[in-house]
Amino acid sequence: MKNRGLMSVFAVGLCAVLGRGVAVAGMAVQREDSCVMMDVAQAPLEGGRLVVGFELQHPGDYVVQLVHAPEQAGTELDASVEVDGSFLCDKPSRSYWIEEGIVSTFNTAVNLAKAGTHTVSVACDAKPLKVRLVPQVYFQSRITVGSENYYAEWIQMHASPEKQAAMAWYKNARFGMFIHWGIYSQAAGSWKGTKIEDSGIKGPRVAEWLMYTFNIPRAEYREFAQQFNPDKSFAKNIAKLARDTGMKYVVITAKHHDGFALFDSAVSDWDIADATPYEGDLIQELYDACRAEGLAFGVYYSHGHDWMEGCDADYAKVKAKNDRYGVPTRPNGKNLWDPSPNPYRDYLEGKAYPQVAELVKRMPELRLVWFDGEGLISEAEAFRFYKTIYDLNPNIVVNRRVGYEYGDYMDAGDNTTPKAGELVAKYFETCGTANHSWGYKAYDHDWKSTNQLLRNFVDIISKGGNYLLNIGPDGSGSVPEPCVESFVEMGKWVKTNADAVYGTTRWTHFSENVNPKKNAKSVPGEFWFSAKDNKVYAMSITPAAESVRIESLNAFAGNVQKLRLLGSDQLLKWKQTDAALEIDFSGIQTDVNGFVIEATLGE
Repeated sequence: MKNRGLMSVFAVGLCAVLGRGVAVAGMAVQREDSCVMMDVAQAPLEGGRLVVGFELQHPGDYVVQLVHAPEQAGTELDASVEVDGSFLCDKPSRSYWIEEGIVSTFNTAVNLAKAGTHTVSVACDAKPLKVRLVPQVYFQSRITVGSENYYAEWIQMHASPEKQAAMAWYKNARFGMFIHWGIYSQAAGSWKGTKIEDSGIKGPRVAEWLMYTFNIPRAEYREFAQQFNPDKSFAKNIAKLARDTGMKYVVITAKHHDGFALFDSAVSDWDIADATPYEGDLIQELYDACRAEGLAFGVYYSHGHDWMEGCDADYAKVKAKNDRYGVPTRPNGKNLWDPSPNPYRDYLEGKAYPQVAELVKRMPELRLVWFDGEGLISEAEAFRFYKTIYDLNPNIVVNRRVGYEYGDYMDAGDNTTPKAGELVAKYFETCGTANHSWGYKAYDHDWKSTNQLLRNFVDIISKGGNYLLNIGPDGSGSVPEPCVESFVEMGKWVKTNADAVYGTTRWTHFSENVNPKKNAKSVPGEFWFSAKDNKVYAMSITPAAESVRIESLNAFAGNVQKLRLLGSDQLLKWKQTDAALEIDFSGIQTDVNGFVIEATLGE
């Protein structure tokens, strides 16, 4: 590319400090969220390119972003970038607005395989305010990285003793139940005899998006709510199932995108107490039942989308602004067919912020708020949701979908576990379904097998994350029997092999001989690993052959002093060589869903 205009040459040293990201005089830092922010607004104008040096702490896949003031950048941007001297052969595309300006992204990612010193070189026809390095998984998952206007205050809250203690609990918990349940559950995936897949309107084909995918008018959907009258046994049954599955916490949709609250809200009559014949408060009932079973409790809350009372989620206003600068605006999730007449700001002030506060205040032991549908909310609005919760109860963990980088942990998207190069400094969670739909769909019988659910689980454990596994009860509150059966069977594995699950971390190896294809069938010889103190756990989800070979536990991994088959008191015979750990399983029968070996390592 031919350079146009005056470019600048600028070198900045970075101290990539994991954890709090404390600044060192004269240096930028790689932050808690693994992003690198380089302010080049005052860089001297010399030569033809901006050259930015930095010290990377966390190897992985990154994209380069430029931030421009709106008056400096039109709808087109002519720029090129090199990372460590390698040219990224694409032009930047407009991505989104932040308070500092417009963010443009070079979509081609670069793999920085080693920690240490690297350089980014940028040529641009309009000098940027900042050059940013952002984990590729953020960009792929539409995680918006905001300006630095609120970051210092956020990191102070996130780093507080209360929040870190909450995160310690969350990391140890590892396994939770997600529940998608509401008015849409009564419809069971169809509307007036038409399955959601056959709707002529574009949109997700999952049951909880029923109102959107059929463009159901608000008044008609309100009337349908009169049919929602679940059985009183719901809370106790669900809490018991979660316990039997080995889960440590439960998260339920207190309010999904349709705006309906499963709790008795003082700020809206679109709730279980006022809009249905049910007598009670479903959130309070499940909270009490979970606590009785020794389970922690969390709530899902759709803050950006509310198809009943959130007008068009500010779509028209945001789109008009974006169109002037070539920034895309996604209509998905916005009520453009029958929006409420109130301004979006009134929805936030009159319903969303107050309802979140209601939930936190009424449940002193609430452990997690799981936001979703951030849509087009601003940095200031996202930050306010996080701060509202922190000010009321700093012991509550908040997920990343609160917006921008203001969550306490991240995810890579629904049913998605980060690959090795996508792991970042922030802790991660994978939320996943047991079939396809999140909410109840009567004809969705494509249930994942117990083995497939366990395969997902051990992959997540090996990478150091949490698994939030979903159920979709029907309108009465009953969970489909195939789902119950696979969950209970999964719970037997979890109970037997709990030592390899709870309180563990990543080991030096994630896995061995694992087929990376999605939904691959497990075969003998596949292992996933976790670690705790001087113990390494090798997890298999197929029965053991008479002789088991684990290459990652060879002599170079450390001296195996003791070997234990979890859930058994049978003694194992083994031989450790430079090539592998070889275990004699002759005469020892393992479960159809596999086994776990605990290896105690010494010097």
